[in-house]
Amino acid sequence: MPLSPALTAALADIDTVFNGFASPGETGCGFCHAPEETAFLRTPYTRVPLDVVRYYLFEVPDHFDDHPAVMRRLLPQAARAMAEGTLSSIGYGPHGLSRVDWRSWPAEQAAAIEAFLHAWWQDTLTLPEPPYGIGDTFETCATIAGTAMPFLDGWIPGPVADAHLARCAETWLYDLLSDTSPFTWWYDDSEDAGVADLRTWLAGPGAARLHAQGEADLAVQAGLLALPYEERWAALY
Repeated sequence: MPLSPALTAALADIDTVFNGFASPGETGCGFCHAPEETAFLRTPYTRVPLDVVRYYLFEVPDHFDDHPAVMRRLLPQAARAMAEGTLSSIGYGPHGLSRVDWRSWPAEQAAAIEAFLHAWWQDTLTLPEPPYGIGDTFETCATIAGTAMPFLDGWIPGPVADAHLARCAETWLYDLLSDTSPFTWWYDDSEDAGVADLRTWLAGPGAARLHAQGEADLAVQAGLLALPYEERWAALY
């Protein structure tokens, strides 16, 4: 699957910025992690088997001595697997990067992660059949970034991206109309703001986009998100 120039450049930057990182004193979880697997985390400049990358990327933080260091160690391979669709699946658990304060890392590291998320999202929107569900990709980007708005604002127009929007809206509206979160793995304090931003965007630009592509029912439902709960349901019924 060819990657966009922007995503290719973002991955190259991740490779450069996070090259050689390791967690030198890592012992891992003696019950869950095989010693030979944990050894990869202590050893820079070696390839980690993809199944180990996948496992550690979604492992709970308290199973590591230094979870942020582990995320830095895995990032070059993890980001490429996310972009190329070789991670098998996403969305079945909270992504490790959503559980570290990467924005407090050195500026070039934080910038590399941010650029990758945006490039990955933009690239995904152009694919009629992306390797992971569009909603899972959106939630992964939003939970890692701690905000939904950049990915909503970056929802480029076009037939493929519009079809993805309709698919997501149909899923999200089920929860949003009931004032519940459509996100499965957003645990921290930024979730409420993320849900509010999604509700506001869907009620405005999102509803207009849905109406323009002939999704009248979804557009009406999305527009109702601007109303208080009782008025919303009175209008629906």
